[in-house]
Amino acid sequence: MKIVVTGGAGFIGSAVVRLAVSRGHEVVNLDALTYAACLENVASVSGSPLYQFVQADIRDRAALDALFSAHRPDAVLHLAAESHVDRSIDGPGAFIDTNVTGTYTLLEAARAWWTAAGKPAAFRFHHVSTDEVYGSLGASGKFTEASPYDPRSPYSASKAASDHLVRAWHETYGLPILLTNCSNNYGPYHFPEKLIPVVILNALAGQPIPVYGTGDNVRDWLFVEDHADALLTVLDKGTVGRSYNIGGENEARNIDLVRMICAILDDLRPSDAPHDRLITFVADRPGHDKRYAIDPARIRDELGWRPSVTLEQGLRRTVVWYLSNESWWRPLLARGGVGQRLGVTA
Repeated sequence: MKIVVTGGAGFIGSAVVRLAVSRGHEVVNLDALTYAACLENVASVSGSPLYQFVQADIRDRAALDALFSAHRPDAVLHLAAESHVDRSIDGPGAFIDTNVTGTYTLLEAARAWWTAAGKPAAFRFHHVSTDEVYGSLGASGKFTEASPYDPRSPYSASKAASDHLVRAWHETYGLPILLTNCSNNYGPYHFPEKLIPVVILNALAGQPIPVYGTGDNVRDWLFVEDHADALLTVLDKGTVGRSYNIGGENEARNIDLVRMICAILDDLRPSDAPHDRLITFVADRPGHDKRYAIDPARIRDELGWRPSVTLEQGLRRTVVWYLSNESWWRPLLARGGVGQRLGVTA
């Protein structure tokens, strides 16, 4: 296939780009190169004849029309989004602008091209979303594709809105869409403002490791390369108009996750052990969802996909990658907001 990947210089998008190219797909990477994007994330495929990069914003309709006309893709994998909850608390406007208006603009550009091309039946618009649109769980239960939407942050509300737009464009205009909602991702190239890289890098620097509240919030952790594989599986095998929840089958409390990372660092950097001495509990995030957990039965039963990496395996691979790639993460620490406590304006 020829696939347009939006946000392909970001964390998850770049994993999709690398995997798709390795499997022989042509990839057009469309990215605006905002603060969290790094072209170094796709350096391993940048010389491939199967890869092209286009710098453009998904809110720029003229640029999108030109891209569709020039490349005539078989599919769009839409990952471009503002995604950091704490930043959405401090500046919700950027999230509405990119995640809602940007998705609308991309949908309209895709629909116009698809219609002009004679509505090819094989075309797919695959929208990548989050389990956060479902809100917060108690001690039991899991999110299914039938769970009601109940977003609690500006970020999750903007993603919920984009999900609704994608479904509406399918029902109203017949655009052949796919929709996936994933659990928390982690792994190599994770921008250093998110929890796992913050823990690793603060521990390496001997700085306090901040844990919100009591650390009892629970997340289901999905290794990013497993997620990329799942997305390509849905794109290839998924039923048009259907949504699929993608989970890592790796639930953990935040405090337990942090201690696991510290134990791995104790093993790999014993001279600085114990790293858990750096754990520092800080004021909780406003509106912090208690627990996320995904029921992955649909993607497992219909498409035969399951995650291949356990949390223990994925965390060790991630820590080893950060230890080996200081030249990647060191310059990113100077980008705006990195290393600062965000999301406290509420």
